[in-house]
Amino acid sequence: MIWVVVALLIYVFQIITIVLLEYKHPSKAVAWLLILFCFPLIGFVMYYFLAQEYTARRRVRKRELWADDMSKRDQVQFREIRNVSELNNREMQGQARLFALISSLSASPITGCNRTKVLTNGHATFESMLEAIRAAERHIHMEFYILRDDGIGTMFQDALIAKAREGVKVRIIADGVGSIELRHKFLRKFREAGIEFHWFLPLSVSFFRRRLNYRNHRKILVVDGKTGFVGGINIGDDYLGLNRKLGFWRDTHLRVEGDGVFALQAVFLHDWSFVKEETLNRSDMFPDHQCTGREQVKMISSGPDTNWDAIQELFFGALSMAKERVWIITPYFIPDSSIQLALKTAAVSGIEVRIIIPGKSDSKIVDWASLSYVEELMQAGVTFYQYQKGFAHAKTFIMDRTLASVGTANLDMRSFFSNFELNAVLFDEHAIDRLEEDFHQDFADSVEIDYHAFARRSRWQRTAEAFARLLSPLL
Repeated sequence: MIWVVVALLIYVFQIITIVLLEYKHPSKAVAWLLILFCFPLIGFVMYYFLAQEYTARRRVRKRELWADDMSKRDQVQFREIRNVSELNNREMQGQARLFALISSLSASPITGCNRTKVLTNGHATFESMLEAIRAAERHIHMEFYILRDDGIGTMFQDALIAKAREGVKVRIIADGVGSIELRHKFLRKFREAGIEFHWFLPLSVSFFRRRLNYRNHRKILVVDGKTGFVGGINIGDDYLGLNRKLGFWRDTHLRVEGDGVFALQAVFLHDWSFVKEETLNRSDMFPDHQCTGREQVKMISSGPDTNWDAIQELFFGALSMAKERVWIITPYFIPDSSIQLALKTAAVSGIEVRIIIPGKSDSKIVDWASLSYVEELMQAGVTFYQYQKGFAHAKTFIMDRTLASVGTANLDMRSFFSNFELNAVLFDEHAIDRLEEDFHQDFADSVEIDYHAFARRSRWQRTAEAFARLLSPLL
């Protein structure tokens, strides 16, 4: 009998611990309590290693490094947009509150001298990246969640090794979980060529430091501090449509030349100082450059090392202040309560809200979790589409003809609160129109979900969606 009492006390202690530590995040608390209910001891061990927050000390240190990087901007040609009236987009000029919000999100400013190119899908993206790499003269910085040693991965490796042998400094960061399948033989070739390669929280380190849940989901390439890339595409054959299960891979990336590259560089240098504890010579990283374009761009980074959930606040603000339309494509749709309410409010108030989610998913449980939100939002007037041509992995957001976002963040709680992410906010109407063209093609390649047919789905599927939704804060 005494063992039953002891076991019960231990179980109650575990419940109280989770409730006290997660009281600010009720949805996460419910998810962990469900796991604890199903696996009483194992669930608490999982919580101990997976759910711990970053420390305030590290948060402050990294914010100071970012400010130090951006303080160098006065030494080079760099146009910062400080007032909404300076924007080229007339619709955005009427959004003073939204401008103030976006300006305050992350330390990097809205930059005024940029030229961007939207890269649709893997072939266009890899071709542009390799072109920039082969033209490098001083340094190449790469940071990816997934780096594979397959066909395209080997092509990138060969190009990087060739530049390293020419004297170009090459630095690479790969996430310790996302790129865990990389073979030692592949990495040895980098190091033998003098390329510096470092893991961002490798599996063993992140496990014992209780950081396993926090992954670096960024995809950054910076060449000579003048050309940069950011978006949804990692380095792997999957992104060329060679995944047998998923087939064609629909994705979006962005090439940037101009002031905005400095912000991409600052993020990389930030993460480099974290993985290697080395501060690089900043004067070499932010070179003088000509203002070849007038596009206005802001890079917004977010992660568990910051005080603000900047990308989540970007989407919330845009949803709250939209006047005509919001178009979204995301592979993982797991909104938190605030984004869910903003979507409903926008739709009910007459805003055209269209969301494209995959018809074919790489994760069944995430697919169920996503579908658990659909019926309720469709009742409010949100229109959902399921992509049919292959796997929809693009992470693109358009608000009116006011702004657009292209980046690494999904519309899900993991991207908002746990992952290190990076999005580019575009204000130029030409860039917005270019993304709109892709959306029209995506709508044509998708099937609209019929509310009445969806409402008649089986009880088994509803049950699966319910359990997946309870776990959704952790997915």
